Amino acid sequence: MPYCPECGGSLKYDPSTKQYVCKGCGNVYTLSELYEARDRLRVTEESEEERLRRERREYLRWWLSSKKEKGQT
Repeated sequence: MPYCPECGGSLKYDPSTKQYVCKGCGNVYTLSELYEARDRLRVTEESEEERLRRERREYLRWWLSSKKEKGQT
């Protein structure tokens, strides 16, 4: 069953209008709009390698910060 890209609610297909209607938030989507929305969501997900890179940068920033910024006195 399809789900709403906005709220995650279930979608119901209306054959008369050929659109999907969200039971949760009431948004209406055509099939092509659903595909586009899901593609946008997939693009924003980071890969494992990107996640590791981001975590290393955050750790390095923390390590190089002063003791006061780290919360130590």
